[in-house]
Order: sequence, then structure tokens, then C-alpha cells
Amino acid sequence: MALDDLYREVILDHYSRPRNKGTMDDADIKVEGANPLCGDELSIHVKLAQGKISDVKFVGRGCSISQASASMMTEQIKGKTLSEAKALIGQFKSMMHGHPASEEELGDLMALQGVRKFPVRIKCATLSWVALEQGVDEFQDSHKKVVAKASTEVE
Repeated sequence: MALDDLYREVILDHYSRPRNKGTMDDADIKVEGANPLCGDELSIHVKLAQGKISDVKFVGRGCSISQASASMMTEQIKGKTLSEAKALIGQFKSMMHGHPASEEELGDLMALQGVRKFPVRIKCATLSWVALEQGVDEFQDSHKKVVAKASTEVE
């Protein structure tokens, strides 16, 4: 079996049997993403515990690439700290823009590198990643403000 065929199977498997699909009411991070050019939409819900991503869910509709990428992302970030998740986001986006990547770092996500041959589809593959990055940044920014405010009140 050719590598492209194997990658295609991984993408189709995640599209037809998405992992971590659903919502959660008690999410610490909730973020929505949309690609108006093709109509892909999704919401990501992240639960944190002891400084790590303890659970993550997504819901949405869109093409096989956007939905498979979101499914694969949820599997990869579970158990990571927000800093580790942001590093993975950077590695994935870098790979999608043509930079070399290692299977050791990205695992099954390497299946999506073939999307680079179709530049218009890169936004499909990165939609969930860009949304997650925005959600993490917003969470960290709001958390820093709360910590800063609490420390000034103590004085």
C-alpha cells in the first residue's frame, strides 16, 4: 500500500468515525471556528484538570479534511499542558505551510501533509488548530488578568 493511500485511509477513518465528537457544559475553554469560503464550522470544548487537558470535544460540519483534522487534533492534545498543545499547534501549522515535520512529533497528523498539494484546502486542515490556538490564548490572557488582579488586591 502506498503512503498516500495509507494517509487517505487515516483521514477517511477520522471523518467517518470521529473521535471526541460532542460538547461539554463545564468546559474551561469554548471556541468556535469557521471558514466562510467553504462553509466549514466547528466548536471546540476543552476541560482542564491539574494543568493539563483532561478532556476535549468538538462538534461541527464541513468537509472530510476539516472534520478529520479536528478529530485527530483532539486525540493528540488530550493529556497535554496548554503550552505543549500550543507547541503542537505550531508544529502542525508549520508542516501545513511546507516545513519539514517528523512523524515522532506529529504521529497520525502526518496524514494531513498531503493537503499541502491543494493550497485552498490548507485552511480546512488548520481550522480546528487556529480555533484552538485562539481559545487557549484567550483563556491564558483572561487567567493572567485574574491572577494579576488577585495579587494587587493582597497588597
